[in-house]
Parts: sequence; structure tokens; C-alpha cells
Amino acid sequence: MSLVSTDRSVRALLKQGIEQLRTAAVPSHTLAAELLLLHVTAQNRTWLYSHPEEILSDSVADAYFALLTRRSAGEPTQHLTGKQEFWGLEFEVTPDVLIPRPETEHLIEVALDRLAVREIRAGRHQRFNGENFTLVDIGTGSGCIAITLAKELSAATVYATDLSPAALKVARRNATRHGLSDRIHFLESDLLTGFSSLATHHSSLSFDLVISNPPYVSLRESDSLPVEVRKHEPHVALFGGEEGYELYGALIPQAAQYLKPGGLLVLELGYNSLPAVEPLLDRSDWCAVSITKDLAGIPRVISAERVFHVH
Repeated sequence: MSLVSTDRSVRALLKQGIEQLRTAAVPSHTLAAELLLLHVTAQNRTWLYSHPEEILSDSVADAYFALLTRRSAGEPTQHLTGKQEFWGLEFEVTPDVLIPRPETEHLIEVALDRLAVREIRAGRHQRFNGENFTLVDIGTGSGCIAITLAKELSAATVYATDLSPAALKVARRNATRHGLSDRIHFLESDLLTGFSSLATHHSSLSFDLVISNPPYVSLRESDSLPVEVRKHEPHVALFGGEEGYELYGALIPQAAQYLKPGGLLVLELGYNSLPAVEPLLDRSDWCAVSITKDLAGIPRVISAERVFHVH
């Protein structure tokens, strides 16, 4: 038996959960309390608010209080429930992958918008479905970007890479969950280096789109990160080096090597990384460079086209 409260009604438990998480200074404490209660009851939000007087079993209440304790200590809600929504789709998340962030949806928006403009420019006005189109998601993590684009571009060939075998297992499970395991080719690779061996078998392996949310947090900032991030998310997916933007210096030239002429590069930016990253898009390789800000007005996405070289 839990020692917390004898009132096991949905309303009382939710109220208690909100108060416990607020006291622990948990961000978005009301939402976190709701999500944890939904998780232990296996119900949806509509049920939660239409059954406030329903009495829950001691075992369900105890499971809820156990999760509240772990959340209060800093474990992310998504690790406790094992899931996170992205682009309206549900993804499994574990401590092996970065938790998908709402800001990363800007990557998808920019890619789809620029592809649509490209189609219109070419005089093709029907909705682009990705036919004869190959893309790669670098550092796929949970697979949220690759899977979302595979859904949006139903005829595209999709590759997804990650340095972490554990992350790739999560991404593969997510692809299976969304019925896309036969459409996405997962590859253990440091950025695009893993494609050098594949290119010998597919002599003309190249991409129409290279997209990535690379590690971009500065190691110097690690102590200032929230405990949820600092202690519970994979450092290999978070930190891009001492300054944070080191990986772009390797990724952008590799993308230039593998992108078709006119192909598109779309990268998420770290806070304050634009001044370091933008000069890397040299005019001899790149054109039509564009910066997209997030809802907070922070430069979030940089995109560019691979130039057509005239020989």
C-alpha cells in the first residue's frame, strides 16, 4: 500500500500528482502528471476528464506514485512512458535516443516546402510523392525524421544512419510500428562515411535530400542543461564538441560529395551556431541558402541547394 493518500479517485490522484511535480519544480508539471496517469491507466485524455470520480486500484495508484517519484528526481516523462509524439505520429523513445523535440518539426516543414517549390519551378503541379527520389537522414536516433518523410513522400527511397547500434534498434522498431520497415534502409555510420562501401556496389549512389538534426550542444554548456537532458539523454546525440558546431564542418562537405546537383541539404541549428555554420556553405558548392527561425525567433534550420557545376 502507498503511504500517500487514501483517495484513489482520478481527480484526487491527478491533483496530487500535479502538486508533487510542481513542488519538485518539474517543467510542464500539469502535463507530466496527466501523461503519467494516462500511462498507468492505459486511457486517453477524454476518459481522464470524463471520469473524475472513478476509483483506481491500489496497484495502479502505487504505479503512478512510483513514476511521480522518478519524474521528480529528473527522469524525463518520455522515458517513463516510453513514447513521444512527433508530426502527429507516436514514437518509442528510450535512453538510447534523443527525445524528439517540437522544434525539429521545422526540419520537415522546410524540406517539404522547398521540395514543393522545386516541383512548381519545374512545371510539375501535382503533389510530390517522392517518386525517383532518394533521401538520407543523418543521425536518425528514434527514426522520427526518416519515418515522417517516408510517410509524407510515399514513393521515396529512404536511408537513415546513426553511429549508435542501440539507437538503430529503436529506429527499426519505430519503422516497423509505422509499417515502413521495408521502405527505410538503416545503416550504422559516422555521418555519411558508411556509404563509401555501399557506393562500390551502387556506383551512382547519390541523394536528392540530405537532412539531419546533428549533435550541436557545446560541451561547455553541459552543466547548465536541465537534469532531464544532462543525465538521461545520450551524450553522443547531444554534444557536438567543445563549441557545439564541430560536426557541421564534416557533415557539410560529405553532403556536397553525395548530393546530386540541385539536391537539397536541410540541417537543424543549435542555439547561436548560425555564425559558425553559414560560412561552411561555400558558394562553389552551395546556392539558395535559406535560414528558418523557430517560433521563439531563433534560427533553427539552414537549408541550401547543391550547385550544378559547369565543366
